[in-house]
Amino acid sequence: MDEVSDKYSLRGRVFTKVRENILSGKYKENEELKENTIAAELGVSRTPVREALRQLELEGLVNIIPNKGAYVTGISEKDIHDIYVIRSYLEGLCARWACDHITEEQLDELEETVYLSEFHAKKGHQEQLVELDNKFHELIYAASDSKMLDHVLSDFHHYVERARKSSLAKSGRAAATIEEHKLILEAIKQRDGDKAETLAHEHIIKTIQNINKQGQ
Repeated sequence: MDEVSDKYSLRGRVFTKVRENILSGKYKENEELKENTIAAELGVSRTPVREALRQLELEGLVNIIPNKGAYVTGISEKDIHDIYVIRSYLEGLCARWACDHITEEQLDELEETVYLSEFHAKKGHQEQLVELDNKFHELIYAASDSKMLDHVLSDFHHYVERARKSSLAKSGRAAATIEEHKLILEAIKQRDGDKAETLAHEHIIKTIQNINKQGQ
């Protein structure tokens, strides 16, 4: 049992690392992913790399061509747009469910996250703002008490990480994001599911509108 667990744990780590490299742009679109090279970089055998590439193909991030190799598909602008639209509805549902299931400890953590975001925004600390934005959303995912929603939204969050960083870096967007987070937090504190759902949905829509403006 331990050997099986270790095997899947190793495959999981390889999968996570290769996916991060694709989503961060380290591996470019249409670039060939060579098993030997990746195995050497990560200090593992080819087997977990091969398994990870197959899993990434199922996620649409890699295209495996028989007798040729594995190539990066990546995330297109349309993919990013689609993910944000889907997220807008799922995050709304997540915020609604959080109203019913959130604990006092989770509420305290959300409040602390918003407070720290305001502090770092004033200081212009971009990296901390991105981390706190991640944490705010992850706390609401956990508070929804749905492992299915948590899993799907966490994956989507990773897929659009570069776009989110770019959006938060835009002048004024970070401050607006914090204000939107505060309103979502207050709705959840009041256990107002309708309001929390609407605010969370609108928050994601505003983010994609900002990304679209940047691309114009």
